[in-house]
Amino acid sequence: MSLDPNYLEKFIRATEVAAYGAYLQVGKGNKIAADKGAVDFMRNEFNKIDMNGTIVIGEGEMDEAPMLYIGEKVGTKRGQDLDIAVDPLEGTNFVSKNLPNSFSVMAATEKNNLFTAPDTYMEKIAIGSNLPKNLLDLDNTVEQNISLLAEAKNTKPNLLTACVLKRDRHNKIIKSLEKMNVNIKFITDGDIAGAISVVDEKSTIDIYLGVGGGPEGVLAAAALSCLGGQIQTRLVLDDSQINKAKNLGIKDLNKKYNIDEIIRGDVMFCATAVTNGDLVDGIVNEKDTFKASTFALHKDKKIKKIITNIHKK
Repeated sequence: MSLDPNYLEKFIRATEVAAYGAYLQVGKGNKIAADKGAVDFMRNEFNKIDMNGTIVIGEGEMDEAPMLYIGEKVGTKRGQDLDIAVDPLEGTNFVSKNLPNSFSVMAATEKNNLFTAPDTYMEKIAIGSNLPKNLLDLDNTVEQNISLLAEAKNTKPNLLTACVLKRDRHNKIIKSLEKMNVNIKFITDGDIAGAISVVDEKSTIDIYLGVGGGPEGVLAAAALSCLGGQIQTRLVLDDSQINKAKNLGIKDLNKKYNIDEIIRGDVMFCATAVTNGDLVDGIVNEKDTFKASTFALHKDKKIKKIITNIHKK
């Protein structure tokens, strides 16, 4: 069963008003206020939608309000039973410092079709479309994965470009890439956009790899599922998060998840830019209105579009 196509327009509106809620804090140096603005606007919009929604990928646990927390019920309780993943503000630092590539992001599937995980770190490796299924593996060395990808693309490692989040924890990965003369594009935050870049026709990125946020990994998987890309992930859990994972029904804590285990069936994905981004332009503020641009996907309907809407304040 597919998602009701009428939901896409409503989800686009939810990310657009959330992006505007964050935009009100652009350049003010307060990332907490920016995140709260996005959360409040998104929650308010979700609760107008005729759906029986459950947040399964959110920003934290129930006691960490005002986040859209894991397990929170949203919608009017009429309509389809949906699982929802959210990152109301991807790139809080970008908004607080008025830097590019901050987004409001969400994805939705039918109930029980979206991977549920605690708000933790996650190993990720993502590649684009038209490649052999499950080509790469997190248990391979960087050198092995790069060699496999180069062979599949009929090219050489030094002609590939890898996207990596610039963190000390990735020094070993970076050294391996440099040893193979792979081109590296570093990002400072925003690894949803980083992972999606592997399927962006305007991008030169061939592979995204490293450890980033778990919610961001699931949201990236939603977009990649719509666009024929691949991602493999594995949770990175400290002692305090192991019980949370077990409580969510995760039995094998070291399991590697391929894209069809993270996203099952139909999925919708929306990403609205707060500040100008590689995917779409950011919020444009006018006296009585604001203009918002969204990258929107619906897997079953094969919808891939960039849409710009004007909203009254």
